[in-house]
Amino acid sequence: MVDALVRKTEFLCGSVQAPSSKSYTHRAIIAASLSEGRSLIKKPLVCDDTLATIDACKALGAEMQIKADSIEVSGKSKPNTPEDVIFCRDSGSTIRFLTPVCALAPGISVLTGGKSLRRRPMAPLLEALRQLGVRCYSARGDGRPPLIVFGGGIKGGRAEIRGDVSSQFVSGLLFASPKADSDVELVLKTPLKSKPYVDMTVEVLQECGVKIVFEPDRQAFIVESGQIYTPLDYEVEGDYSSAAFILAAAALIESEVEVTNLRRDSIQGDRRIIDILREMGVRLEVKEDRVKVKGGGCSLSGVRFSADDNPDLVPVLMVLGCVAEGETVIEGVKRLRWKESSRVEALTVELEKLGGEIRQMNDKVVVKGARRFKGADLNCHGDHRVMMALTVAALISEGESRIHGVECVSKSYPNFIQDLISLGGRIYIR
Repeated sequence: MVDALVRKTEFLCGSVQAPSSKSYTHRAIIAASLSEGRSLIKKPLVCDDTLATIDACKALGAEMQIKADSIEVSGKSKPNTPEDVIFCRDSGSTIRFLTPVCALAPGISVLTGGKSLRRRPMAPLLEALRQLGVRCYSARGDGRPPLIVFGGGIKGGRAEIRGDVSSQFVSGLLFASPKADSDVELVLKTPLKSKPYVDMTVEVLQECGVKIVFEPDRQAFIVESGQIYTPLDYEVEGDYSSAAFILAAAALIESEVEVTNLRRDSIQGDRRIIDILREMGVRLEVKEDRVKVKGGGCSLSGVRFSADDNPDLVPVLMVLGCVAEGETVIEGVKRLRWKESSRVEALTVELEKLGGEIRQMNDKVVVKGARRFKGADLNCHGDHRVMMALTVAALISEGESRIHGVECVSKSYPNFIQDLISLGGRIYIR
C-alpha cells in the first residue's frame, strides 16, 4: 500500500493537461474492436480500467498495439469465444459494456473481476439480455459477477430495462444490438439516470456508422439489426470528471491555474462542474479548449445539486460544500453505494476526521459549510474518486494529513498526484 503525506498548500500556479476521457476511451476501444479492419484511437487514456477493456477485447479476438499516444485496433465484426475467463479488474464499464458483446461470440464466456466489482449489481442487464433471447446467468445466483453468457447471437425483439440503476447497462446493450438477428427495441421502465453517458455511447457509435434512434414519447431506443461498424479514426477528448478535482483544488486555494484539453462544446455530463463552480462564486475563464481558475480572495457559497446525471461529481462537491458558506445539498446519491466503495459513506467518515459535518438522509446528503479542516490519518477505501477528493481536502487542512492507499488513483487518473505537485501542491509519496 502506498501512502501520501499532504501538507497545507498556500498557493497553486501553472498549467496541467486534463487526462483523456476514460469514458470515451472505453467506448472507442469497444467500437473499434467490433469493426472489421484497422482503427486508430489517438490520445487514449491508459489506466487500470481501460486496460481491463483492452484485455477483454483482445480475449474476444481484437488485436491491439498500444503506442506512445495512440492505440491501433484490428477488430472483428464477430467476436471470438474467449479461451479463458475474462477478468475485468474493478471496471464496471468493462463488464457491463462487454457482457452483451459476449453473447455475439459462438461459445460460452465467463466474466468476473476484483472484490469490489463482484459486489456490483448486474441483474437488470442479465434480465434484458434474456428478453432478447440470450441465456445468461449470475454464477452465484445473486445478480452479481461472476457472469456466464452463452453465445450464439442475440435474437433481438423487445426488452425492458430500468434506467435508474446504471446507464452502463443501456450502453452495453446498444453496443451489441446492431449485430442482433432482428431489430431491437429497448424500452426504459424508469427514467434514465446518467443520460449524458448514454449520449456519449451513441456519439461514438455514430462515428462508426451505427444508427441509434431514441423515441422520447415511448422512452425507447430503436436499433436496426444487420448494421456494420466501420473502422474509427478517433481522438479522445479530455476528461471533465477527473479535471474537476484539479479545478476544485484551484478554487479552494490562492491560485492561478489553467487546465487544458477540455473542450468547451463537450457533451460530457461532468462539464457541469464549470457551472457549479461559478454558482459557488469561483472566478473562471472558459476558452475553446481550456479552463482558467483564479482561486482565493472570496468566500464560496453552498449550492443545491442533483447527482442524477453527474454521480462522479459528488465526491468533489462534498469537499467544496464543507468549505463553502451555508449548506450544500446533494440529491440523488443512492446509486453511489455500488461504486468502488460505498462512496458517500466512505467520504463522510473521512471528511469528518478532518472536521467536516455531513448528514446522510436516504437519497440525499447535506453538507454543513464554513468548516476549517485539520490534518488527519485518512483512508481511500480503495476508491479512486475518494482518494482524489481527500487529497484536495488535505491540501487545505491545517498541519499535515497521511492518506493511505493512494495507488488506487491509477484506476482513472494515474498522473493526478504528479499534476498537483507540478502546480505547487505539497504532496510527498511514502
